[in-house]
Amino acid sequence: MKMEVFAMERAMSTWENLVDYDISESGVKPVCLRDLVEMGFDLEKMMDEPLGYSQANGTIQLREILAQQYPGAGIDNIEVTNGTSEANYVLAITLLGQGDEFALAIPNYMQLEGVAKAVGAKVNKFSLQHDKNWQIDWGEFESAVNPNTRLVYITRPSNPTGSILSEASVERILKRCEEMDAYLISDEVYIGSEIDVARTKTCWGMSDKVIVTSGLSKAYGIPGIRIGWLVGPEKLVAECWSQHDYITIGPNILSDALARVAVTAENREKLYARTCQAIKSNLPVYRQWIKEFDGLLEFNEPAAGAFCFIKYHSDVPSQKISEKIIAEQSTLIAPGSHFGMEGFLRLWLGGEPDFIKRGLGRVSRVLKTIMRKE
Repeated sequence: MKMEVFAMERAMSTWENLVDYDISESGVKPVCLRDLVEMGFDLEKMMDEPLGYSQANGTIQLREILAQQYPGAGIDNIEVTNGTSEANYVLAITLLGQGDEFALAIPNYMQLEGVAKAVGAKVNKFSLQHDKNWQIDWGEFESAVNPNTRLVYITRPSNPTGSILSEASVERILKRCEEMDAYLISDEVYIGSEIDVARTKTCWGMSDKVIVTSGLSKAYGIPGIRIGWLVGPEKLVAECWSQHDYITIGPNILSDALARVAVTAENREKLYARTCQAIKSNLPVYRQWIKEFDGLLEFNEPAAGAFCFIKYHSDVPSQKISEKIIAEQSTLIAPGSHFGMEGFLRLWLGGEPDFIKRGLGRVSRVLKTIMRKE
């Protein structure tokens, strides 16, 4: 299976630890081990725990706690993975093959486009429309999801737009999936990062064709322990476990133990509140920053997620802008092309406000030069 380069992840892994300012991120400033100890993680007990293999699909204790978030789910509906990205990956290689078709909303996290192509599936795209507050172009959707479609992928809340598809939209998507006998992956890793709107309801339980993926990296603010999960029909989850056996086998014992503390109802709410506060503190910074460009920048304010997807008025490709900002200002941003949509930039909302302000100042120096040349 020949994989193409995953442009966004490669750019971030190449530059994020080299630049002075990384404002390309999509989560909040991570919690530290001390925070989880204060939430009840028994570090002293763990010091004497043999560092052997953990349960490959997640310990029963962790899956029991996770199942409480998904009404009607039991432990056999859940597989624990090394991050949400691995959950998405094992689902794609389980469900897709040569000649199948795969549909995804654009802009989006583009991981599964690369996986689908690698296994020989055809990729069909349907647009989220900026001028309609990122609602679906239903004409494109109907064409993209057809009798050959095996799998559809959405992020809800959306990465990179920060929008949230309505339940009515999800119901329409699922009706089409049921008609075409296709599964829907609802990537819900940003649930809990809502800003001034109600908590997004999981799609789990809305249809037998729903699979949910999620993890600790975004709304929880714990990306470094690499814990994610998928929730689906028992038979499908068992098939995914077979794929997992060939990749990483399972999560590590320390990460599983930390996750059991983080995902309890009480601690989950504490972590979500921390995330929302970080995001809210930076929105005024972005409003003021965009005003300074006198209409040359615009954005639909995100309803969730630690990022802004900003439209710029210039013909210069977003990748070229990103490269120029790295070279001249030692600052990393994410170009819209990495999400399948040109003319946009994704910038971070989840850092300390002073850090964000300084990073935006560096971005401004390049953007204003580009705009003046136009």
